[in-house]
Amino acid sequence: MSFIAGTKLGRYEIRSKLGAGGMGEVYEAHDPKINREVAIKVLPSEFSSDSPRLLRFEQEVQATGKLNHPNILAVYDVETHNGAPFVVYELLEGETLRECLRRGAVPTRKALDFGSQIANGLTAAHEKKIIHRDLKPDNIFITSDNRVKILDFGLAKLIEPTNTDEPQTDVLTRKVNTDPGAVMGTVGYMSPEQIRAQRVDHRSDIFSLGLVLYEMLSGKRAFHGESPVETLNAILKEDPPELSQLNTHINPGLERVVLHCLEKNPEHRFQSTRDVAFALDALSGVSSSRTLISDLPAPAARRKTPAWLPWVIAAVLFVGLLSLFVISYLRPTPTEESVVRLSVVLPENVTISGQIGALSISPDGRQITFAATQDLQNVLWVRPLDSFTAKPVAAIGSFGAPSPPFWSPDSRFIGFFSEGNLKKVDASGGPPQTLCNLPPARGGTWNRDGIILVGTTAGPIYQVPQAGGEPKPVTALDPTRFETSHRWPHFLPDGRHFLFFVRSGKVESTGVYLGSLDSKETRQLLPNVLSAAYAPPGFLVFLRNETLMAQPFDLKTYTLTGEQSPIAEQVAYNPGLGRGTFGLSENGVLAFRAGGGQIDQPLWFDRSGKQIGSLGEAGTYFTVALSPLDEKHAAVDRIDQQIGTNDIWLFDLSRDGVSSRFTTDPAGDCCPLWSPDGSRIVFASYRTGNWALYEKSSSGAQTEEMLYSSVEEKIPDSWTRDGQFILYESFNPKTKWDLWILRTGDKSASPLLQTDFNERQAQFSPDGKYIVYTSDKSGSPAVYVQTFPLSSSEWRISTGAGSQAQWRSDGRELFYISPERKLMVVDVKLGPPFEAGVPKPLFDTRILTAGPEFRNHYVVTKDGQRFLINSIIEERRATPISIVKNWTALLKK
Repeated sequence: MSFIAGTKLGRYEIRSKLGAGGMGEVYEAHDPKINREVAIKVLPSEFSSDSPRLLRFEQEVQATGKLNHPNILAVYDVETHNGAPFVVYELLEGETLRECLRRGAVPTRKALDFGSQIANGLTAAHEKKIIHRDLKPDNIFITSDNRVKILDFGLAKLIEPTNTDEPQTDVLTRKVNTDPGAVMGTVGYMSPEQIRAQRVDHRSDIFSLGLVLYEMLSGKRAFHGESPVETLNAILKEDPPELSQLNTHINPGLERVVLHCLEKNPEHRFQSTRDVAFALDALSGVSSSRTLISDLPAPAARRKTPAWLPWVIAAVLFVGLLSLFVISYLRPTPTEESVVRLSVVLPENVTISGQIGALSISPDGRQITFAATQDLQNVLWVRPLDSFTAKPVAAIGSFGAPSPPFWSPDSRFIGFFSEGNLKKVDASGGPPQTLCNLPPARGGTWNRDGIILVGTTAGPIYQVPQAGGEPKPVTALDPTRFETSHRWPHFLPDGRHFLFFVRSGKVESTGVYLGSLDSKETRQLLPNVLSAAYAPPGFLVFLRNETLMAQPFDLKTYTLTGEQSPIAEQVAYNPGLGRGTFGLSENGVLAFRAGGGQIDQPLWFDRSGKQIGSLGEAGTYFTVALSPLDEKHAAVDRIDQQIGTNDIWLFDLSRDGVSSRFTTDPAGDCCPLWSPDGSRIVFASYRTGNWALYEKSSSGAQTEEMLYSSVEEKIPDSWTRDGQFILYESFNPKTKWDLWILRTGDKSASPLLQTDFNERQAQFSPDGKYIVYTSDKSGSPAVYVQTFPLSSSEWRISTGAGSQAQWRSDGRELFYISPERKLMVVDVKLGPPFEAGVPKPLFDTRILTAGPEFRNHYVVTKDGQRFLINSIIEERRATPISIVKNWTALLKK
């Protein structure tokens, strides 16, 4: 749970939120009893029943509470609030060592001071038989007066003394239950024995302290691979780069101390942190300026300094000076960097839709962001490549497949699209900022001058200031090339020219083009390929079918040179959107998702879930609709693989599904709706520059005619049996998706249900007196029924989330799709009064989309016994994200 200012937790009053992490949320609060400001860490209520997490939280409290040292965060109190435990700590002013290191290496004298304080704090903990086990810059705080505070003993291992000969490290007073072979700690700061899941003692903290010292002195991590696995292998098998190569002013003796901490074998390291502190103090010439006399043991109890240590330090100083003289001759010749691959698994219960490449990598190559769906909610996630976990940073909304996010050039902010709005959010978290309203978007890009370019589903590229403002068109559709959409812009390094994808009714006009902020003239670079991106030192990377290709590109002439070379196979893509699922950093890191293109097919199922037939060939399908009287024909919209636009096809079910093309316009056509007598089909078309309603005889003998058009996007949903009313969806940036009524007599339209929420997928009841529809007014998509015309009566049908509702032809049952892709059935009684039973699952489906995008992806026969479901042929949702470092080396193989 989250708390607002003024909330009382016991006697403590919340002032503001300071941050959040895997172990809970941290708040600034006031303690009226002592009249002081404190910090409070609260375990989230949803995890209060999670025994392992709660156990770790209790360990942190017990471990920290046993310590009383000026270099360790103090614990004041422990209480609970509504069943969730919280701990009260001292409130610190300053910054973490991680934040300090973002400015670069720490000066040597200060690094010695900080290192000595850390060693003293760890010594106090080790004397209490407590091992930190997760020492890293993020858990080290530097106060405003340069005092070091060690934070988060949440992974501490409490050691109980024993009278047996068994080592103390083997006896636990409290055990962390982990999977067999699991490791506890943070990648990049773990000791070899932690990685091997062996029992550890205080010398593991010495190894981690060595890593922290190394990073303070060099500004770089000692072991930092492009994946957690590579990092762990480096810790086990490799030596870190020489500090003298990264910091030419490093004292050789200090480098030797650091390396002595980083010995792979614990027996070869310093044997106590007190010895580390002594060595650091010897190099600085003075004791730590932050060590208090009262903190030191009495002279009689002081441990005797090892006799060998001064001699070692003197020898190290001599060898270090000598090595500086000959190092240029001994240093090995650098070898060419090799390709490094790793996989990033998505968070639990999170999927990236197969319909869109919602993935991007930061320009500095350190983080990836992806828009993914979790329980029908679209969420923006960020995953640092040196971390095991991704964190959510913004909610995108529950309707529609999420469009790919994009990064600011400094890798700090992420631009994304949410239900008609362009927004940005800090990658580290915080409230999103709305920049402008937009029609349905298709991609964005951001230059160093603060200009954002955005593509749209049916229009030009727009320009928006990074601070927000009115979108202005940068490109113009060329009717002579039958262009219908400009999308997926990508800035080139000069920040003035950009790449973008053109969708056109002509195959030869479709492809990647070059545009400029200074001119509306455009030039085709790559015909008949999907979205492209530029990658240093000089390549265009693009998708051709399922293969990711690279070709040399001259930034002076803006022309392609050389040959095309494949760099990845089976890359996920969607030809209808003109987008491949890949991203590139400025320093040679490639991110992509495998799985090939979206493959689905309408399949027949009986009421038990048994497949009893299929329709057409595997491809890319969307809406399915049966002719209402005889059910002998099916209208389906699917993507033309050559030009990437939707068209409507008719299937004759009485002739084994023989198909014929129903629409042929170069623009996209979708969402067929049969008239009550089956003589006509209404559909949505792009041909006016936005989704408008068209009508055509179902025999195909006549040409289509405009039925209704306005500035808003429109999708037809349902037709009353008496033929008087057509129910359609209309998009407005202010009110989102609304339900409108079109009167077929005079062609007049008026809103039926227009709120601040999304209302979609509406269907008239068989008697025309009710409508069932999907709305997200409860926070997630759910199925509702209202009277028609509207009244104050409303019934919620789905007990949880749900979408894509359909009536049985006699009105006795309602069907809908659950978030788990289950086909649900509800017994209903048309009123008055209207009555609905409890939803029950019929069977599991592989329906293309379990959410409220587009229209229904299935249809039920009149008797409710058979279902035609647009199904995924090969399930690919769980495919991890692939990361390739130094991908340009692939071109040389």
